[in-house]
Amino acid sequence: MSKPARSLPAPAAQSTTAPAAAPATARLFLALWPTPGWAAALAQRFGLAPEAAHGRMVPPQQIHLTLHFLGAVPRQRLPALVEGLRVPFAPFDLALRRCERWPRGMLVALPDELPPALKALHAALSAALQCQGLPVEQRAFRPHITLARRYDGPVPAPLASPVRWHVSRYALVESHPVMAPDAPRKTVGTRYQVLHYYNASAAPR
Repeated sequence: MSKPARSLPAPAAQSTTAPAAAPATARLFLALWPTPGWAAALAQRFGLAPEAAHGRMVPPQQIHLTLHFLGAVPRQRLPALVEGLRVPFAPFDLALRRCERWPRGMLVALPDELPPALKALHAALSAALQCQGLPVEQRAFRPHITLARRYDGPVPAPLASPVRWHVSRYALVESHPVMAPDAPRKTVGTRYQVLHYYNASAAPR
């Protein structure tokens, strides 16, 4: 007696949903971008642990010092921008020994002074942005590093000796909103993607 034929499993249904297209515009900014190791050491020197209960700590790989916001830029302009925002600058050192609490619970670390080379880099990038037809923020440049958001704990005491940062590059960075998995329209954070590094091209004076 022949065995009944076994039915083959139905082929898995294939999704017809196309992958999400990249947005037509990119939210960009220029920043000094340290290594994650240096950023983690900075937070540690100020006594800030990654799991601190007083606020939302900025992950070491996202810590930076903003130079200029570009805002939303058509993505098709990115190749030209990468070249157009290249300016020569001399490497310089920053010394950081104190923190402040800014509005909306931002805990920031502040450099002791504004080195002339940083001031010159900021001005050169302002000129480059204007050449690209992009707006330049009119507010005074207040260099700072955001260490935590929604911070309601004590402000760390000033350090006896500063944390030093030898700056030899800046970066063009894209900001991506992070959406809540259970509420796709709700933003719960921001992810940063470095698009290009620009290395110092002049010796310190």
